[in-house]
Amino acid sequence: MGSASIKLTALIKPAQVNLALKAGSRDGVLKELLAMSSLGEKAQQILLVNLKQREELGSTGIGKGIAIPHCRSLMLNSLTLLVGRSKPGVEFEAIDKKPARLFFLIIAPPHDPQNQYLITLGQIAQLAKQVTATDDLFTTDDPQAFIARVAELEKNAK
Repeated sequence: MGSASIKLTALIKPAQVNLALKAGSRDGVLKELLAMSSLGEKAQQILLVNLKQREELGSTGIGKGIAIPHCRSLMLNSLTLLVGRSKPGVEFEAIDKKPARLFFLIIAPPHDPQNQYLITLGQIAQLAKQVTATDDLFTTDDPQAFIARVAELEKNAK
């Protein structure tokens, strides 16, 4: 299985991109991202707990203003990617101590034969390496343009 099998752009849907998150806290951001999923209130609350537990193990803030909160859950039968951006940034205990502004929230089912979960995590980390503080990902207000920029970065990552 080559990692080329899954494209981030195939996972990101415009309806699951929020480029104007309002929350001022880590938990608030996670809640706002989960609200874009197709899951009901109760499922969202359970996932929030899972994600918070994952953050307790170590922040998923990978630096450069990017965080990749993630967990596995029986609530979903396919990998879901929810994307959000906070213009002012949110304290996320990131590696570089800077606030996180861009969030790629990954939820994957426990049974993941193609290992999409880890591949997707890796692809986002690769993408992050190319991103500068002034990248379009941090400035565009159009979900379609955001996804197009991800596609460009993906092409360059090869």
